[in-house]
Amino acid sequence: MAVTIKDVARESGVNISTVSRALNHGYGVNEQTRERVVAVAARLDYRPNRVARGLVTGRTHSLALVLSDIRNPFFAELARGAEDAARAGNCDLVLCNSDLDPDKQMQYVRSLLEKRVDGILMNSVAVLSREQQARLAACGVPIVLLNRSALNRAFSTVCADNETGGALAAKYLLGLGHRKIAHLTGPREHGNLSDRTRGFISTLQSAKDPVQPIVLRGKFNFSGGCELTKQLLDEHPDVTAIFAGNDVMAFGAVRAALDRGLRIPEDLSLIGFDNIEFASVIHPPLTTIHQPMYEMGHAAIEILLRLARDKNKQVPEHRTLGVELIERQSCRQLSCINSIAVNSCNRPASC
Repeated sequence: MAVTIKDVARESGVNISTVSRALNHGYGVNEQTRERVVAVAARLDYRPNRVARGLVTGRTHSLALVLSDIRNPFFAELARGAEDAARAGNCDLVLCNSDLDPDKQMQYVRSLLEKRVDGILMNSVAVLSREQQARLAACGVPIVLLNRSALNRAFSTVCADNETGGALAAKYLLGLGHRKIAHLTGPREHGNLSDRTRGFISTLQSAKDPVQPIVLRGKFNFSGGCELTKQLLDEHPDVTAIFAGNDVMAFGAVRAALDRGLRIPEDLSLIGFDNIEFASVIHPPLTTIHQPMYEMGHAAIEILLRLARDKNKQVPEHRTLGVELIERQSCRQLSCINSIAVNSCNRPASC
């Protein structure tokens, strides 16, 4: 038989409410009594029933993280930040992979709500219909969107400054003298990728010598980057630089270039976005836009914890974290003509 709070109370010589307050650092319990109750609970190996406690307090101290695919290294780092923040807040974190399938995603959400989680952190809510978004907004549980704009005012958001990141990539390639530039990205409805594209294109088009980039859209994974690069090289063999929508797509671009006998950066310059760990390991190391993945996951859980603690003050919060260019060895200078200083990396362009 499992040890109950009644057993701890009987062994400690106090009532049940005193045991509860002693174990939860509540009011009205002197230190000597608290120490005796804690010692008895440890000796009896008492484990509080969180489900039962949740029925009383309205909290289960469990949070959920719904990602598109944990196999993407970007999400692994983000999930670690979320888990560390949840643990610091005395909460468990449940992980779900939606595979960008809206039906699977909603099935997970229904199951999580039935388990009475205190909050849900979601990455792939953008693929949901307006009806599904409205249903989520009315579910009574705080929801934070990752790397998404505020599609619904009921949701809090945490994202990187994706548009600025795209602009940094454009300025860097322009500063290196590139004019035949391509951008590989995902579907138009993918919010954060679209923001990167907007910042990249607008910066190229507003340059002193405007550039109209080649934009190809497809799957935003390794195979997508590889397929789009092959298409690009077939249709535009004179391209000199590629900005990939994320690092995983950039890795696919490396594969396609190698298959064509092209060298990076001698024949083709390449810049990614995310700065996942593998970006510094591949050859050559990838120049990329860094976004603080761990900090994003951590910040999103902090918001959920705040909303879960005070359900009467469900005021949405929006945080945008800064990005920076990480210069490595996958891009090269074409010429000194019209080169400009690249403020993002504090390094003047040079031959």
